[in-house]
Amino acid sequence: MAKLRFQALNEASNRESIKIVEDLKRSKLFGENVFNENTMRQYLTKDAFKGVMSAIYDGTKIDRKIADQVASSMKEWALSKGVTHYTHWFQPLTGATAEKHDAFFETIGNGMAIEKFGGSQLVQQEPDASSFPSGGIRNTFEARGYTAWDPTSPAFIYGTTLSIPTIFVAYTGEALDNKTPLLRALQAVDNSATAVCKYFDKNVKKVTSSLGWEQEYFLIDQALAESRPDIMLTGRTLLGHSPAKGQQLDDHYFGSIPSRALNFMRDLETECMLLGIPVKTRHNEVAPNQFELAPIYEEANLAVDHNSLLMDLMGKVAARHHFKVLFHEKPFAGVNGSGKHNNWSLSTDTGINLLGPGKTPMSNLQFLTFFINTIKAVSENEELLRAVIASASNDHRLGANEAPPAIISVFIGEQLTKVLDELENVTSGKLSPQEKTDLKLNVVGKIPDVLLDNTDRNRTSPFAFTGNKFEFRAVGSTANCAKPMKVLNTIVAKQLKEFKIEVDKLIDTKDLKKDEAIFNVLREYIKESKKILFEGNGYGDEWGKEAEKRGLSNNKTTPEALKAKVSEKSIALFEEMKVMSKTETIARYEVEMEEYMMRIQIEGRVLGDIAGNHIVPTAVRYQNLLIKNVTGLKEIFGNDFEKYAAEQIQLIKRISEHIEGIHVKVEKMINARKKANKIENFEAMAEAYCFNVKPFFDEIRYHCDKLELMIDDELWPLTKYRELLFTR
Repeated sequence: MAKLRFQALNEASNRESIKIVEDLKRSKLFGENVFNENTMRQYLTKDAFKGVMSAIYDGTKIDRKIADQVASSMKEWALSKGVTHYTHWFQPLTGATAEKHDAFFETIGNGMAIEKFGGSQLVQQEPDASSFPSGGIRNTFEARGYTAWDPTSPAFIYGTTLSIPTIFVAYTGEALDNKTPLLRALQAVDNSATAVCKYFDKNVKKVTSSLGWEQEYFLIDQALAESRPDIMLTGRTLLGHSPAKGQQLDDHYFGSIPSRALNFMRDLETECMLLGIPVKTRHNEVAPNQFELAPIYEEANLAVDHNSLLMDLMGKVAARHHFKVLFHEKPFAGVNGSGKHNNWSLSTDTGINLLGPGKTPMSNLQFLTFFINTIKAVSENEELLRAVIASASNDHRLGANEAPPAIISVFIGEQLTKVLDELENVTSGKLSPQEKTDLKLNVVGKIPDVLLDNTDRNRTSPFAFTGNKFEFRAVGSTANCAKPMKVLNTIVAKQLKEFKIEVDKLIDTKDLKKDEAIFNVLREYIKESKKILFEGNGYGDEWGKEAEKRGLSNNKTTPEALKAKVSEKSIALFEEMKVMSKTETIARYEVEMEEYMMRIQIEGRVLGDIAGNHIVPTAVRYQNLLIKNVTGLKEIFGNDFEKYAAEQIQLIKRISEHIEGIHVKVEKMINARKKANKIENFEAMAEAYCFNVKPFFDEIRYHCDKLELMIDDELWPLTKYRELLFTR
């Protein structure tokens, strides 16, 4: 009976399976289809369990004997749930996920067969690496690449397939995925943060980076979405006039969730519970048909995997409800786009959130240490942080009066700003007993009370402190969280490493006490990081001018922003922290520049096709109807017909002007595209598409959208915004 129930739970495509589990408590469903610690305790031997736990928490290697035991137990568990195939699930540089399914089935001769899955299949596989983007690391004829098991992210079952999270590397060892550099960055921040934590607590042995993402998205009726070539091919609308009603009444935000959308959410959340994705919050977002869901915070690597899995899952569940999920940062002009805020913090194996204040001056000094070092890390690497959120789709959103601007700044609130101002005035060198007392009681000791009142948030800030974490608000909704998490953890790891060197030097050479040395270094960091702190309106023109005075970058386009990834400083940073080699860093730059170019190229082709093959013929057809009408009026009224046909004649003229406008602009766009395609250098090609091709998009759209207002609604060939945004 239990086996039948499990099989029913795993049939994700079967609507009845969802009905079976909807009545169960979430806590009972959570992780049922995950080979997690609880499941491993039931299926693994004592030695195998100990080996896997050691690999997860201590980073030790799993030998082949243990791997065979784990594989055998994993297979037994999977078969008990009706699983027939297994796959190494990985995240190549496409930004999506990838998988190749193999059956447990093996023949053994004499017409007999068995289910087979051993340690070698668990630990490593060899998918074809030639068709994935590699940025020049691999040639097309050099196809070999390897996926390798990541035991820190548990295997899971979706449908009838056992999915094993893995890294993806080239035959020569370079990382070809997003997970491998992230794991290295998490190791780097663990090492640096643990060393600093020992100033405050010798018992700390490990520091973990945590992530809580907030996924925004649009739900569009599938049939309506499929009627729009631009949505299906680019993920957004390339044209379309704004409806009379948009989001101006603020009536959708946090409103009652539409029944059809709620049914989708319930279905999705059930699937998430089975897969161990701890989704907790759901609500309407600002724009019509826009929504958000958010989970409970998790360890960063697992959180990244869960977000990638969720995005795959959302598309499949949406199809069952006849929806199309749009993750694009700006699928509709005139209403808010979508982001994916990355809420980040660090915590110790002793249970302390390093970005949360404590009950004693010492714990608050620890908080200040990590708080100020994070600000310093952002200040020193603001251009790199801007680069990591750059994409063709996020360019539409950043700075669009709904999302943070392209200028990176840090918001900490008025009260914490005052705390830093007081710390800045700490005496250099040794502190007198009275200074120590005043500092600890009146500044450090009062931080918890300060944070109680510091609850406001600045929605225009790309990087804001929100009480016990930093919120990286500028991350786009299509992004793989591994990218911003890789960079953020790397720069903080580097900064903490330098901090410890400076503190130890003051202790050893200046004969300062530990606390005095820490205060001295933090004071200097506050002075050096002032340029990055901004409490005002990030949308205002004044901030752009002020940021320029402060020396902050303002890279408004992806080709401009991405160059920071391959600066000498960035390459040296990743190499020093052992996160990426120079080859791996440059490869990712090439991949992202080429992806940008190809996305603009595709959009240009789609827009030209829609304008030339859909809009213009419709405009001509309607124009012919008007001409026929004018001709009829002339036959009826003779020379007085103009008195009765004036409006129609003016409309015919305006339609002709817009048809001509479309023809001219599309022709110019095509010529610019052809010219760009002849450029051999990928950087120059991306810049040509950005500055020479893309500007025509808005000009072509202008004429198309004007025609939408003029042409008979029954003739208009595309589903309109009012239908896409307000069909429930």
